[in-house]
Amino acid sequence: MLVDAASYPRPQGPNEDFTLSDSTAAVVLDGAGMAPGMKSGCRHGVAWYVERLGTRLHAEAARGDEPLTICLATAIESTASLHRDTCVVDNPLSPSATVAVARVRGDVLEWLVLGDCTVLVDSNGVATATTDDRLAQVAPRAREALTRAAPGTPERQRAHEALVREERSLRNTPGGYWVAAADPAAASQALTGTESAFRVQGAALLTDGAGRLVGMFHATDWQGYMTMLSHGGPEDVLRQVRAVEASDPDLSRWPRSKQYDDATIAYIRP
Repeated sequence: MLVDAASYPRPQGPNEDFTLSDSTAAVVLDGAGMAPGMKSGCRHGVAWYVERLGTRLHAEAARGDEPLTICLATAIESTASLHRDTCVVDNPLSPSATVAVARVRGDVLEWLVLGDCTVLVDSNGVATATTDDRLAQVAPRAREALTRAAPGTPERQRAHEALVREERSLRNTPGGYWVAAADPAAASQALTGTESAFRVQGAALLTDGAGRLVGMFHATDWQGYMTMLSHGGPEDVLRQVRAVEASDPDLSRWPRSKQYDDATIAYIRP
């Protein structure tokens, strides 16, 4: 498979997204950030975590001899072991990531998504998106309080911290939501699927920052998103995401936790 990838960090911040691909497998990860000033219990940080998790996950997936859920579980356990002796990896505020993976094995495209990344597949001209939206279902009152608070105010800082703490208390728990952190058992909660590679005209792995164009801004639908990718590629799509974000600096038209988000796309042509 051929992969064209692009990753845009949010302005004036580290890129906590990660992508890696070859002719067999592609991975996209979105590290879970926190409100400024909050402590995670990890001395390395989110960007360190996603790079190591993503690199190990890609290596496991590219080997092609285990299901993607097992590849993810192995990568989670391996990454946790790298800093279990120096960091509090089981702290709910410790680094975590949402994940999307695609792999071609024989005549089949296999995919996995855990957390609020998106897998988009164009099968014979019909685009279908799969997003794990369990995170969006938790802490609704705290999320609403954050969107009501004016950007740049102490009230918003407190609301952001409250949302993060409530969300993280439900991380990798029944009735909550599931992401890659330190417990490999979370991999069993991933959404997975397959498609005949002969039917696939294109596929994409997106972080939620890249998916804002559809899910938050409603600037297009998933069919239109795939058309944009096929015509202009990931760079063009991410430039459009940034343009829409820039048009709403006070977060009033599209209430959200931050004006800009890290945004990453891996566009796949089998």
